[in-house]
Amino acid sequence: MKIRKPDTKELEKKVNAIIYRAFTNSKCEEKLIEKLRYNKRTLYEWVVLHRNMVISYILFTKAYQNGETCGLHLSLIAVHPEFQNQGVGTELMQFALRQTEIKDKTIFTIAKLSFFEKFGFSKCINPMSSLAKKNKPLLIKGNTTEDNYKVDYESEFFL
Repeated sequence: MKIRKPDTKELEKKVNAIIYRAFTNSKCEEKLIEKLRYNKRTLYEWVVLHRNMVISYILFTKAYQNGETCGLHLSLIAVHPEFQNQGVGTELMQFALRQTEIKDKTIFTIAKLSFFEKFGFSKCINPMSSLAKKNKPLLIKGNTTEDNYKVDYESEFFL
């Protein structure tokens, strides 16, 4: 297995294919990434390649508070269904969290805590996020000195 940035059109197409498979044939995530790329948003993304096949993908975008960047949003992590529950997502997550662009940043994500807790994420006590829901709360890794967080996202999340 090899981890690298999806820096070619061929890899971007393979990312779309894995997202489609990992999210049960949904086009929402694929469209989001296309919009983010089209609008030239800052993206931090990596893929896991196995025999020239993308088997996992992770994406971070900027997170905002009052219009200012306050950290990163772990927007998406996907693992090809045939490779789930084999540690591929964990390996990619560990890799990403060690990268210069990520390692010292506060990271937010909207997900169930069970997978992310082992990476140091915890639930925000009083989150205000238009994307968070009861079954998928706002999680945070990093600066946990505040109890109240209002987190905003790139506008493409709402288009």
